[in-house]
Amino acid sequence: VEKKPHWGRRELSPKEVSSGSLALLLAAVLLLNALLYLYLNKFYVSSGRAEMDSSLCSFGYFRLGAVKNCSPWLSCEAISREVRKLKCVGEGAVKKVFLSEWKENKVVLSQLTNSELKEDFLHGLKMLKALQSKHVVRLLGYCEQQFTILTEYHPLGSLRGLNETLHIPKYKGMNTWHRRLMLAIDYVSIIRYLHSSPLGTLVMCDSNDLDKVLSQYLLTSDFHVLVNDLDALPLVNRSAGRLVKCGHRELQGEFVAPEQRWPYGEEVPFEDDLMPPYDEKTDIWKIPDVSNFFLGHVEGSDIVRLHLFDIHAACKKEDPAERPSAQEVLDTYRKVLTLLIREAAMPGTREML
Repeated sequence: VEKKPHWGRRELSPKEVSSGSLALLLAAVLLLNALLYLYLNKFYVSSGRAEMDSSLCSFGYFRLGAVKNCSPWLSCEAISREVRKLKCVGEGAVKKVFLSEWKENKVVLSQLTNSELKEDFLHGLKMLKALQSKHVVRLLGYCEQQFTILTEYHPLGSLRGLNETLHIPKYKGMNTWHRRLMLAIDYVSIIRYLHSSPLGTLVMCDSNDLDKVLSQYLLTSDFHVLVNDLDALPLVNRSAGRLVKCGHRELQGEFVAPEQRWPYGEEVPFEDDLMPPYDEKTDIWKIPDVSNFFLGHVEGSDIVRLHLFDIHAACKKEDPAERPSAQEVLDTYRKVLTLLIREAAMPGTREML
């Protein structure tokens, strides 16, 4: 009897099934990595945090709100004629800050309050003009004769109010380890920018305690961080042997770096002339404490801290020369973000492989 050909479906062997499943899994992982790359590329390059912010105008000009065209910085005459004060919203040692209005836009008008500190005020203005970038609050105009500066208004205010903002119903969805880590990345990006700025290596001196640090930065409505106060930003120039000292008074406490504290003990009275100068690594020492505030106590934040443990331990080295650069810290933060997003997207992938 002639045998009929068997046209039925051949059953796959367990080995072939296993190979097929592994191929599908690897394909899924590759697809996930591609999507993750595109997401992070968008986050780092085109989400308004690019090195060259498309919303910035050329030097001496600004763009505000939905307006497409760039306008020149407002002059003394334009500020006097077109800007209307609404209310005082803050006052520090150097200046008083007013919520104001310009052409139906809310803006911020800062005015010198202590004539003895006019050099600090003018230094802050100089820094604000020279450092305009995605990291720095937008300058809209100024008047040196009247010691007045006009900047963009950010309704969420300084970083001191971050936790309160995240408890407002409108923003509760932002209160995640992911968003908080991105704010920390913004902060470290600013430190990196200051350490490699167009002017040279700048040190953020208004940073003697956590509250003071947070008051120097603004939270934008799209949840990014901008540096706002640049009054105390001295320049380090190692090749010229130029280091810095943050003020002329004794600094104390664990928040400031060891090299910022009086090194000669309590038996020797503090003298500014005897205090050794230091460099930008003081900013690196403070990063773990500031980031700890950013991360808060939400689900997943302790896992982030665990992944950042080694780089934060390096930031706290007693010897400033042994601490990492701001760029190295930033690179680590970004790697941790990438890793944790990947693990959150496909939990158990490692075990399956």
